[in-house]
Amino acid sequence: MPLPPRPLLITADADLLDDLLRLAAAAGNEVDVAPDPIAARPRYLPAPVVLIGADQVLPGLRARLPRRPRVIVVARGAPGDEIWSAAEPLGADHVAVLPDAEPWLVEQLDGRPRPPAVSRTLAVIGGRGGAGASILAAGLARMSVDAGHRTLLIDADPLGGGLDLVLGWERVNGLRWPGLAGAGGRVDPPALLDALPHRGDLVLLSFDRDELPGVPAEAMAATLDAARRGRDVIIADLPRQLDDAAVLALQAADRTLLVVPAELRATASAARTLAQVRPHCEDVAVVVRGPAPGRLRPREIADTLGVPLAGTLRPEPSMCRELERGTAPTTGGKGPLADLCRRLVNELMGTRAVTA
Repeated sequence: MPLPPRPLLITADADLLDDLLRLAAAAGNEVDVAPDPIAARPRYLPAPVVLIGADQVLPGLRARLPRRPRVIVVARGAPGDEIWSAAEPLGADHVAVLPDAEPWLVEQLDGRPRPPAVSRTLAVIGGRGGAGASILAAGLARMSVDAGHRTLLIDADPLGGGLDLVLGWERVNGLRWPGLAGAGGRVDPPALLDALPHRGDLVLLSFDRDELPGVPAEAMAATLDAARRGRDVIIADLPRQLDDAAVLALQAADRTLLVVPAELRATASAARTLAQVRPHCEDVAVVVRGPAPGRLRPREIADTLGVPLAGTLRPEPSMCRELERGTAPTTGGKGPLADLCRRLVNELMGTRAVTA
């Protein structure tokens, strides 16, 4: 019986090869080694994963290696711009920088089967402008952490005002979208999560105050991939005008919440937003936010839109005042928003609701 294919290392850098062989030994897996792309070609496609040293990226482009999944460029220290630029045409999924990426690379080289990730993704989108989607997204993220889940909150709405302001995190240091976009989204997952603003088990990817026309799709793809590997819950606050990055988030979402004020015109606007969302996510539900000037009932709004009613939100004047002072929503875990977010997180994770 032939032996199964082994991970393939392509490098002529003796120091880098020593590092990679050490990581493979830590993973308990044997590997194949090739000094250059020409020697690697017979084993390139069958290998379960390919690690290409930064020294062989440009030769790999010249050799026209075929595109395949699970190709990782590995560099000792920060790679130059030419490596970042060549990684995508080469078909690399990630650029891993040693020594920071060593634990992650051990996982990639470990050939033993492991249980699939249980990360769950919840998208939130406003049925109209000012619907309160960002406040709901921030509340969901905080209650997710309170429930013991490692959580990433993604602000993907460039016109939303900034989730860092909603959380009161505008002074928390860390990578924002412009910095990630500048890297083309090609960073190794552990380094990405470590670089983002975080407090405890809550990590935030938001905008800074500079202008950014939108979120690059490759940056969103890298973020979602990193989060699926290192977070239990992903909450994505999405724009009403869907761009390619928002579509990627919707396609990754296990559920999408459409936030609709209890108004006739808001319901009509939400119907148009829903028509854009539905092709990308099967599980869409509505959260209706009061007050209801025309006495529209939440169930009537859900029936009109043709989606399930996920919950309702009553006005919380005190929370609005606290937001202006920099206090994040659901702080303290009390009130209608906290109760709704707690239940929605429990439903997402398939756990029984806990009464606060």
